[in-house]
Amino acid sequence: MSSEEPEVASYRHFADEVLPRVARLGYNTVQLMGVQEHSLYSSFGYQVTSFFAVAHRSGTPEDLKYLIDTAHGLGLRVLLDLVHSHASQNTKDGLNMHDGTDHCHFHSGERGFHRLWTTRMFDYGRDEVRRFLLSNVAWWLEEYRFDGFRFDGVTAMLYHHRGVHWDFLGGTSEYFNPEYVDEDAVLYLKLANDLTKALVPSATTICEDVSAFPGSTRPTRAGGLGFDFRLGMGPADQWFGAVERCGFENELCAGELVGMLMNRRGTDRTLSYVESHDQAMVGGMSFAQALMGEDIWHNMAAGTAETPGVHRGVALHKLARLLT
Repeated sequence: MSSEEPEVASYRHFADEVLPRVARLGYNTVQLMGVQEHSLYSSFGYQVTSFFAVAHRSGTPEDLKYLIDTAHGLGLRVLLDLVHSHASQNTKDGLNMHDGTDHCHFHSGERGFHRLWTTRMFDYGRDEVRRFLLSNVAWWLEEYRFDGFRFDGVTAMLYHHRGVHWDFLGGTSEYFNPEYVDEDAVLYLKLANDLTKALVPSATTICEDVSAFPGSTRPTRAGGLGFDFRLGMGPADQWFGAVERCGFENELCAGELVGMLMNRRGTDRTLSYVESHDQAMVGGMSFAQALMGEDIWHNMAAGTAETPGVHRGVALHKLARLLT
């Protein structure tokens, strides 16, 4: 998405300049955001206008294939951040009002809009919608050789209330009540996971879900959603919150941090990050910035002496990543 130059970086730039560094650091997987075509650049790729097209700002389909081939050559697997939870409300270049109605691919009326994201919400109960989205899953796997997906916005898919202003306390009535749960979306996610594994048995699928939906990482044959991992969104927000509250100046709030990192079902295979794009976008900052403050701008050059703020910030950054 970016480079040292004031421009949108290309897929080939990422392949040649960034992927070798990722491989040298010991990672085995990269996840690509913003690959599906989207008109609004500031949406970070989350208001998709063309589900089968490659985002044009970073290059051509052949350039994306070059990126993925390069990653595979370095021993890296490549996951696509797949946006099947909602779509752009654009009418000229998106699916919205495709046939002149508001319910060709989406729910009609208020249910068809996400009131915080201002996007359209799919009607997973329609055969045509399921076929459209499942064929999209197959397209990215077969045409571009992705190694799996992170399904974006799964919480908004699973619940009629979209998870908006909803405190998930873990009661079974929150997860197994058709008044709250969109059972058509549950079925779609199971189908999408089964199709992915049928086409690429070694594929990895991850769900971005803040609700900790029970069985999300259980196989579909056992009644689960079929994902390999759930992305735990809480720790990243809470790491930043801990910095804001106490700055780690005097103590590490150990009990609070242990509770944060253990707050998940033991049966769920959970991935957690210290930070992700959610913290850094729309005016936010990186975890390093939060820890070091102004020192990061003035005392990080190779030729300058290390200050106590930089020394402490780097040490805490490593400690947070180790614990998480």
